Amino acid sequence: MELQQMRYVVAVAETGSFTRAAERCLVVQSALSHQIARLERELGARLFERTSRRVRLTPAGTAFLPAARQCLDAAGRAAAEVAAAVGEVRGRLTVGLIPSVAAVDIPGALRDFHRLHPEVRIGLRVGASEELAEQVRQGAVDVAFLGLPTSSAPPRGVHARELARDRLVAVVAPDHALAGGPAVGLRRLSREVFVDLPAGTAGRVQSDQAFTAAGLVRDVAFEVTNADFLARLVGQGLGIALLPAAYARRLAGVTTVEVTNGPVRVEYAVWSRAGHTPASRAFFGLLGIPAGPGDAAGERPGAGPDAAAAPDDPGAPGTAGAPGAAVGRA
Repeated sequence: MELQQMRYVVAVAETGSFTRAAERCLVVQSALSHQIARLERELGARLFERTSRRVRLTPAGTAFLPAARQCLDAAGRAAAEVAAAVGEVRGRLTVGLIPSVAAVDIPGALRDFHRLHPEVRIGLRVGASEELAEQVRQGAVDVAFLGLPTSSAPPRGVHARELARDRLVAVVAPDHALAGGPAVGLRRLSREVFVDLPAGTAGRVQSDQAFTAAGLVRDVAFEVTNADFLARLVGQGLGIALLPAAYARRLAGVTTVEVTNGPVRVEYAVWSRAGHTPASRAFFGLLGIPAGPGDAAGERPGAGPDAAAAPDDPGAPGTAGAPGAAVGRA
């Protein structure tokens, strides 16, 4: 069994096509098909069901795929470790992030990282915190930057390090009655129509829990999966939203209002229990994030006795909305 054969199997499984898989692997289709057929004979089982319309994994192929990916990842990691031993960082770095990440300037960090390590291929995946944590557990993402309610424990099955805490603020259209006014409480906000993330997502839970704890019900009339588009709907006057202060300040076409005793979000950096690759280790080093195992409670770098602050104080050191609170280039 050869690594190239495993690469071909993974490519066909991911593209659903022998033709597209061959294009991805830069080989002619006949060569790719021949190598997969050879592997199937060696294994004594068919890995794919082939019809004129589609290609899909057989039960044997479904069982084979995770192990094939692990072997390819191990081979890539071994090659990257050898390169790192002689002072070179190579391989691939896949970074996952929520759209509203604020503790780290991801674009700026990737710009500097690419200048320092041009041989590393970089992939970005934007999604919800729960999805990204699972992708890190599965090895599809090397590092991810998440946002969770303070009521949630750090993600399980991965190393996690807390980066910052940030109070949520009300985001309203510039001509909204609340714009430019003093801080408001949840009871006043409960009379508004809301734009929010889908129910059950980490970005939505923190707000839902805050209103429920206060014995209040709110009207979420619009649900969207992207925080940037959410802000665009708010700018059109379709509703208001609750978003982390550090992120909300970057948005155009809306204004923010402080919320009395509003919910707080915790941002985490997470990575695989298997440890860092040379590329992810170098990326964390560039950001100034310790690359060692994260604390089970999501300890923040430098969060010792002198750095302790009430997590619900929006001006306290260590909050994303406070000066000097962000990690690296935030």
